[in-house]
Amino acid sequence: MTEQQPVPLTKTAPAPAPGAPASSAELRASDADRDRIADILREALAEGRLDPEEHAERIDATYRAKTVGELEPLVRDLPAVGAAGRAVGASPVPGAGGRGPQGARALPATDNLVAVFGGAMRKGRWRVRRTTNVLALFGGVEIDLTEALFEQREIVINISAVFGGVEIKVPENVTVSGGGAGVFGGFDIKGYEAPDPDAPVVVVRGFALFGGVETTRKRGKRLKNLRSY
Repeated sequence: MTEQQPVPLTKTAPAPAPGAPASSAELRASDADRDRIADILREALAEGRLDPEEHAERIDATYRAKTVGELEPLVRDLPAVGAAGRAVGASPVPGAGGRGPQGARALPATDNLVAVFGGAMRKGRWRVRRTTNVLALFGGVEIDLTEALFEQREIVINISAVFGGVEIKVPENVTVSGGGAGVFGGFDIKGYEAPDPDAPVVVVRGFALFGGVETTRKRGKRLKNLRSY
C-alpha cells in the first residue's frame, strides 16, 4: 500500500476582481501627459543635460508611449522628474481643455506633429494652437500658416528634426522670429518684423541633426484679420 503525500495548504493569490482600478503606471497616457514630458525633455536639451540624439530618441518614445508607466522612465534621470511625477496622470488645470463661456469645447493649448519614416502636414483653414511641437525623424513636416486662424498674438513652434525636414510657410504680414541649432544640418529661420505692431508673431526654435528647418514667406498671402485673436 503506497503512502499518500500530504496536500500543501498554501493558497493561490486571488484573481483581481473584474473592474478593479489599474495602478497609476498602467493608466493610459493622455496628450497632456506626453506634452508635459516633452517640455521637461526640451528644458534638459537647452541646459545641456541631453545631447540632440538622446533628446530625439526620448521625444520619439514620448509620443509613442501608451501608458503613464512608459513615460516615467524617460525623465527619471532629469532634475525635473519630481515635477513630471506630479504632472503625469494628474488632473488637468481647471478650465484647460474644458468648455468656454458659450459652452463650446476649447481646443488644447498644444498641438503635436510627428513624422517618423513618413510625413505630417497642417495646411488650409485650421486653428493654430499656442504651442506646436514638431518631431521629424526620418520624415518630413509641412506647416502652412497662410490660411490659418490665429487665436492668440504669439505662437511658438518647437522643432526637433533628425534626419528629417520641416518647412513652415507664413503670410507676408506676420512677424517671424526665433532660431535654433543645426548639427550637420540647417536651421534657417528668416526673421521678419511686420509693419503692423499688432500682427501675430510666429516664434520658431529647436534643432536640426542631419536635417533641415526652413521658414518661407509666401508672396501674395496675407492674413485678412490681424486682430482675430
